[in-house]
Amino acid sequence: MENTKLLISILFGSILVNNYVLSQFLGICPFLGVSKKLDQATGMGIAVIFVMLVATAVTWPIQKFILEKTGLEYMQTIVFILVIAALVQLTEIILKKFIPALHKSLGVYLPLITTNCAVLGVTINNINDGYTFVQSIVSSLGCGLGFLLAMVLFSGVRSRIEERKIPKYLRGLPVTLIAASFVSLAFFGFAGIVENLLK
Repeated sequence: MENTKLLISILFGSILVNNYVLSQFLGICPFLGVSKKLDQATGMGIAVIFVMLVATAVTWPIQKFILEKTGLEYMQTIVFILVIAALVQLTEIILKKFIPALHKSLGVYLPLITTNCAVLGVTINNINDGYTFVQSIVSSLGCGLGFLLAMVLFSGVRSRIEERKIPKYLRGLPVTLIAASFVSLAFFGFAGIVENLLK
């Protein structure tokens, strides 16, 4: 029972409290670049969830059974980046073959998942936090869902912004960053809720 509570805590903590985009400010490039339209934001979020889960499933055993056993922990970042790059290429091939409309709408931002620091951050933080394999997978799922939630919410905010008359000097990136900061502040309200919920 305690283990289940821990997994639930990790999951909801990753989605709400430690949201990689809105609390830790990782993955800002796709967050700002692909959040203009709901379908693009959703597609990017789902692609990131897939890459985060598979990257964690591959990098955790590599770290534990290869890098740590051979004393090559210092190669962690390079190895993880190579694994993530290969997974993103695989995702791009799959989307191009089976969902070409989504592949076209994501455009240049799909290959940018390779350099999305949220994906690399999740894989490294799971190791640094001392998570087991199952806990790492749950954490990655939560981080991916948190990324998707942030993308979908912010696409709604941006669509509302575009309907408003914005002063000339705030149009474009300035008002987008201001709106992102308000959404981020709203997520800080979740701090402490997960811990109290599971007591």
